[in-house]
Amino acid sequence: MGRVSGEGQPVDYDRLLDAETWAFVRRTAESYPEDAVSLSIEGQRQVYDAMCRAFHAGRPKGVEAEDHDADGVPVRLYSAGQPTRTVVYAHGGGFVLGGLDSHDDVCAEICARTGYRVVAVDYRLCPEHRHPAQLMDCLAAVGWAETQFGDPIVLAGDSAGGNLMAAVAHQIRGQRREIWGQVLIYPLLSARPEAPSYREHAEAPMLSTADVAYYQSVRFDGPVPAGDPGWAPLSDSDFAGLPPTVAVTAGCDPLRDDGRDYCAAIAAAGGRAAWINEEGLVHGYLRARSSVTRAADSFERITLAIEALGQGLWPYD
Repeated sequence: MGRVSGEGQPVDYDRLLDAETWAFVRRTAESYPEDAVSLSIEGQRQVYDAMCRAFHAGRPKGVEAEDHDADGVPVRLYSAGQPTRTVVYAHGGGFVLGGLDSHDDVCAEICARTGYRVVAVDYRLCPEHRHPAQLMDCLAAVGWAETQFGDPIVLAGDSAGGNLMAAVAHQIRGQRREIWGQVLIYPLLSARPEAPSYREHAEAPMLSTADVAYYQSVRFDGPVPAGDPGWAPLSDSDFAGLPPTVAVTAGCDPLRDDGRDYCAAIAAAGGRAAWINEEGLVHGYLRARSSVTRAADSFERITLAIEALGQGLWPYD
């Protein structure tokens, strides 16, 4: 199935994506059609929730989960054994979709693989709650986790959640907090149409640039705030003092270059940053980790990154 890039050059996704990944794309479309953004907000949430239920892989044995109130923000706490590190995780879904159930199995597996407790944040959604409500909720959840546990924290999130956790890192930079790193999974950090990946993969399976523009449009009541890292971390003018960062992107995703450029900006400012681009994968591939070999391998790299940062290790030099 070939698509045409924004520069008019054909992108041969039949060549770039293997059979397992195509099967994942087709299975996703059974619950969540490509034109889902044309549905009402409630309709989008219904089909997204149905898709997440279809892919839910269950929680690993030994992982316990409890819902809590984190200073007014609903969170779900995952633990196994006696963890000494905390991961605060923000889910994807374009700031419009998802919640505690949509990424329940992902968070449970991160807990099982790392041994860390995981705090999943049920931040308020757009368009009922506009920016910066989502960021404020994530900040509150991070503050709650700090007070509750007093352990080093790794920030993590996918897609919109990657945006929010990066924004948290910019917001609390320079404060005396135990943020030991951030792992951002195919994050939305800018939405810059001039970036090569936004043109090359304008019509990529699973996420198009038109989808990205839609999800950004529902975040604000007025014009997009210029130069505000609270909504677009790549728009910051200063990348010094940020925690060690690992950005994991999908090769066939318009957001690919956001992770690349964000890591380059941190490194240029003297920080530690590693960009891992997963060739042949598409946006949303976390749900494919149990059916697609490439996604399973990437999830292993993601959990190893979270574990390493939580131990103060940097295996990327």
